[in-house]
Amino acid sequence: MFAIDPTITYESRAAMYTDLQRQLQSLLHGERDFIANTANCAALIYQMVPDLNWAGFYFLRELEGGKQELVLGPFQGKPACVRIPVAPVARGVCGAATATRITQRIENVHDFPGHIACDGASLSELVVPLIVDGRVIGVLDLDSPKLARFDAEDQAGFEAMAAILLSASDA
Repeated sequence: MFAIDPTITYESRAAMYTDLQRQLQSLLHGERDFIANTANCAALIYQMVPDLNWAGFYFLRELEGGKQELVLGPFQGKPACVRIPVAPVARGVCGAATATRITQRIENVHDFPGHIACDGASLSELVVPLIVDGRVIGVLDLDSPKLARFDAEDQAGFEAMAAILLSASDA
């Protein structure tokens, strides 16, 4: 059985991300189901990373007429927006990460044009696109009630966690 201990403290964020990556590899070992793995990844992040009020996934869905939307997947936190338009026009930080295929690190979501406020307490956001075989399949979305919560070290840590998740899963 895998045990999460949210009382662990770290000397640095680098040490925290090294440990989180090790824990995620252990947690996902031997399991290939993408939904199960994203559920456990969201729970691990939410329990172990300080100053988050939401951690979860959205999955890209193709619709008729070339339209695309992100659909809510496994998450931890308050109830969330279920569908986010991506094409023909991307909305919100998640839509921008999907459309550009670039991680979005937003210091103040209120300054982001088209921000979708699922939780009014969220002030900053980090969204990592999940890319498999050159195509975006979804995003890892992290919200914080603190302004400028995420920096380059956080971005690198979560991008590495997304890579671990994708390599361990049949996505």
